[in-house]
Amino acid sequence: MQSSVGAPTRRPPAGAVRPRTALGLVVVLIAAFFAVLAPAPAAHAADQLLSQGRPATASSTENASFPASAAVDGNTGTRWSSAFSDPQWLQVDLGSVQQLSSVTLNWEAAYAKAFQIQTSTDATTWTTVYSTTTATGGTQSLAVTGSGRYVRLYGTARGTQYGYSLWEFQVYGPGSTTPPDDFWGGTSDIPAANNAVEVKILNRTNGKYPDSQVYWSFNGQTHSIAEQPYLDMPANSAGRMYFYLGSPTSAYYDFIEFTVGNNVFNGNTTRVDAFGLKLAMRLHTKDGYDTEVGENRQTFAEDRATTFQRFTDAVPSQFKVLAQTQAPYRIIAPGSDPSFRAGGANANYFTSYAQSVGVTAATSDIFGCAASLAADPNTCAALNRHVATLPASQQSDPAQFYTAAPANYYAKFWHDNAINHLAYGFPYDDVAGQSSFVSHANPQWLLVAVGW
Repeated sequence: MQSSVGAPTRRPPAGAVRPRTALGLVVVLIAAFFAVLAPAPAAHAADQLLSQGRPATASSTENASFPASAAVDGNTGTRWSSAFSDPQWLQVDLGSVQQLSSVTLNWEAAYAKAFQIQTSTDATTWTTVYSTTTATGGTQSLAVTGSGRYVRLYGTARGTQYGYSLWEFQVYGPGSTTPPDDFWGGTSDIPAANNAVEVKILNRTNGKYPDSQVYWSFNGQTHSIAEQPYLDMPANSAGRMYFYLGSPTSAYYDFIEFTVGNNVFNGNTTRVDAFGLKLAMRLHTKDGYDTEVGENRQTFAEDRATTFQRFTDAVPSQFKVLAQTQAPYRIIAPGSDPSFRAGGANANYFTSYAQSVGVTAATSDIFGCAASLAADPNTCAALNRHVATLPASQQSDPAQFYTAAPANYYAKFWHDNAINHLAYGFPYDDVAGQSSFVSHANPQWLLVAVGW
């Protein structure tokens, strides 16, 4: 499968450069002039970068090569670019309410002349913490005071004939190492890793299984968490860590994926193959970065039978069988179910829709991003999300996903029930930054919650 476990290098190509070299030179010269007059950039001294790798959305994208996620990926060679109209916005979800100290905007030549920086606790009601009508582009480091879970750049006047385009949108603040609930428990007792990262496994089965019956397995080791709740994980490539309930060979199992270097963690939870157990993971790094992915709290809190029933109630008739084929152990991905494969009742589920955009592929290959779609992430993602017939600028907008059939309603369910709605529901679910993949340097510890 193509879900990412290595370094995040499989970003869609940046696309053709727009012909505006002369314009770019003028912008650089103007920015250089004003830089002499501008005050020194806001210092980040003890502050943490809160926005990198967090979920980002935008009012529009120029095309699929310039998604909102590119502005918070830490890569100054990728960028978000909007449609060529006013107003436009880009927002990042910090995961919880955070105190803010500064925002850095690294503009491409298409900059905002007038914009506001706004914060919100619910992505509905916004408070302006910075405003200007005389910006000149370049790199702007803005001191702000306020708090919010969501931080938004709201552009009202473009500085060029093009859209708004940012190489990086960076939000800084003092940060917090404690999520706003007790789901993860205390972290002060986690021992320091001698290898790459210290992993702690948590029993979140709501009393269904004792710690002596919650098992983990990695690289030839198998232990219950009553016996050994920690793993001092060494650097490894394309690894999996399995979790079992009841016994070390139980049919109730699932896994996470990762590639771990001496100074970096890349990994994800995954629903690409199936749902087996509720899983969530929280990565904390030595620079204070702290993020979590996986099933949300509400899903962890409910009984397994309730989750199966909610899936059945939420999906169209063709998908209900996925909760039956391997029940009660797994809800399988549609590409693995005989009904969606050649000769099955739903073998032509995607056929007409795919052909309408010039794609000839088996329904199971669309779900699995296989055969001809293995080398075409954007098309595979667009088909699964039912956005393939939309303009390219709308194909990265989560508000457009799964709004009509045919679509991958199996994936939709896991997004709807995931932390920050990020999940790996099919192999190229990382297109437009929608997957549960996390990556950061200098990992300190990783918590993995195992539920029923």
